[in-house]
Amino acid sequence: MEKRFLMIAFSLFILVFLSGCSKKMQYPRTRRVDVTDDYFGTKVSDPYRWLEDDNSEETKAWVKAENEVTFKYLKKIKARKKIEKRLTELWNYEKYGLPWKKGGKYFFSKNDGLQNQSVLYVQTSPEAQPEVLLDPNKLSEDGTVALAITSVNEQGKYLAYGTSSGGSDWREIFVRDVETKKDLPDHLKWIKFSGASWSKDGKGFYYCRYPEPKKGKELTQQNTGQMVYYHRVNTTQDKDVLVYRDKKHPRRGAYPYVTRDGKYLIITVTQGTDSKNRVYYMDLKKGIKGRVVKLLDDFDASYSYIDNDGEVFYFRTDLNAPRGKIIAVNIKKPSKRHWKDIVPEKDDVLSSVTVVNNEFVTSYMHDAHDRIIIYKKDGTFDREIVLPAIGSVGGISGKKKDTEMFYGFSSYSYPYTIYKYDFKTGKSKVFHAPKVKFDPDDFITKQVFYKSKDGTKIPMFISYRKNLNLKKPNPCYLYGYGGFNISLTPYFSVSNLQWMEMGGILAIPNIRGGGEYGIEWYKQGTLDKKQNVFDDFIAAAEYLIKQGYTSKDKLAIGGGSNGGLLVGACMTQRPDLYAAALPAVGVMDMLRYHKFTIGWAWASDYGRSDNPKDFKYLYAYSPYHNLKPGVSYPATLVTTADHDDRVVPAHSFKFAARLQYCQAGDAPVLIRIETRAGHGAGKPTSKQIEEQADKWAFLVKNLKMKY
Repeated sequence: MEKRFLMIAFSLFILVFLSGCSKKMQYPRTRRVDVTDDYFGTKVSDPYRWLEDDNSEETKAWVKAENEVTFKYLKKIKARKKIEKRLTELWNYEKYGLPWKKGGKYFFSKNDGLQNQSVLYVQTSPEAQPEVLLDPNKLSEDGTVALAITSVNEQGKYLAYGTSSGGSDWREIFVRDVETKKDLPDHLKWIKFSGASWSKDGKGFYYCRYPEPKKGKELTQQNTGQMVYYHRVNTTQDKDVLVYRDKKHPRRGAYPYVTRDGKYLIITVTQGTDSKNRVYYMDLKKGIKGRVVKLLDDFDASYSYIDNDGEVFYFRTDLNAPRGKIIAVNIKKPSKRHWKDIVPEKDDVLSSVTVVNNEFVTSYMHDAHDRIIIYKKDGTFDREIVLPAIGSVGGISGKKKDTEMFYGFSSYSYPYTIYKYDFKTGKSKVFHAPKVKFDPDDFITKQVFYKSKDGTKIPMFISYRKNLNLKKPNPCYLYGYGGFNISLTPYFSVSNLQWMEMGGILAIPNIRGGGEYGIEWYKQGTLDKKQNVFDDFIAAAEYLIKQGYTSKDKLAIGGGSNGGLLVGACMTQRPDLYAAALPAVGVMDMLRYHKFTIGWAWASDYGRSDNPKDFKYLYAYSPYHNLKPGVSYPATLVTTADHDDRVVPAHSFKFAARLQYCQAGDAPVLIRIETRAGHGAGKPTSKQIEEQADKWAFLVKNLKMKY
């Protein structure tokens, strides 16, 4: 019976709209239903509500039909094979992760080039022969099981590692003996947004998990009730000790971290994605389940634990310091009047702090690019590490008493390179430099500043080939994010490099909603001020056109997740401004986003539709609800994945269905739905290359590029 229903459903889908126009794309006919919600007197229709059920046979048939149309279109693009070939060639280089040290051993990840997943290695010294500790490529035939958590105990004896299957945010944790390279019987489940923090004795670790979801709802059910547990090696999960749970506030998250001296367990308590947080601690001298002390419980600012000297805890905070500062809090005198400013707020944004060589190693953001500055423990300036170019620091690794550290650096035409820094000599030297098949001297990056709609000055990086003819408009890819206090500093991307090789301009503006200029910059792009984000992005497009870099018929916009929302909102507000749009795994239904998985946690950025004030502005920009029949929208390739349990694929499904229904112009509007993939993290190399080749091929055709 189910099989017969599937055949009927699929036969309905392959019926196409007969537009009478040979240029128009022909899409699967998507059933519309009469579903209407009443929001405070405003009736809102949702004709594609049924696509929210990713388990239904009808939805699966729709996915299959849409993919058939999309892949048929993409395969016909002549340039696609050439794009994929060059992209594969560029991608095929050794990629090293930042090394870290435990128990006298060094650990690092490495990808030989085209391996679907990076491999974890161990070595006895930086010069010793590395040994494979864990190869996740052997955990699945199709490369879709990724290594998502890696934590080695202080003795270097055990590795706690977490895997993700098919791109899901769900993790399963296992324990491996570093010496024998064999797994112990430990197997932990229902873990999300967690690491593994080992106790000082190395006999167990702290982690956080959720209650087991209902069967069949693993990828859509709301994630609430996160709990902190202690797991002892060589025991089953049912023996784990519950350390912390807040039954009164099930939507609060709790993240455990054992201090370097092993004396305390820090529990960082969050409320959704709000930058404000609470900090609690336990004295571990009293056992693995002692009394939880609420040290910072006012929820008045962001507090990031850095390190401690006995009872003096150091935090990075934005309390009365929008761009960040370092403070010291004595846990025996926790009152704010006893707090001390160690490194006060600067003009630049304090992005991160760690302690190496018993000094504060800080990363500061200056106009959206990074600097490394070292301060002594009393807060006095010691030195600055001069970086090779304008770019981004991709991690700093070192222990408190080490006299050496590793840091990563990259920029738009500077592949991720690992440096080893010696505190005694004050010198950096290259530890691992990738060999990518291109000449970085062939490209240029410059930073410009333009004005948004309200006059706010916005920075933007523009990168392209040095020999590009700028006397005429060129194809341009404008990429953005603008949310959750996330900054877009310069970074290396093989796919972006290829775009520039193809004669395209890469433009990345640092719009509000990000963290480039501190907490105030971020807040100006949230809640009822979210329209600033879209205005900033639209102004970037107008600037690029006005300055002659590109033209409307050569401009494409792109972004993923919150950036997918950005693209969806901008293409519905100004469909005339772009020739093409690439919204990836976007949040498209702003009225129902909070009803799925972890979506409720984004309310601090977005607000909620069940609040009258929030509903008004959410409805005003929600991409799905602002698509209008009879409008000519840009050529659009929506991308999502069937295992995305962060931004559920229903957002993209509903948006694409409505966009196809509304499209009045001849430009194609397609959706590409990846199988056995999720929000993006851990996606196999093969799938990444295929998807990126499809995106660039789509732009080559619709921007009428010669390649």
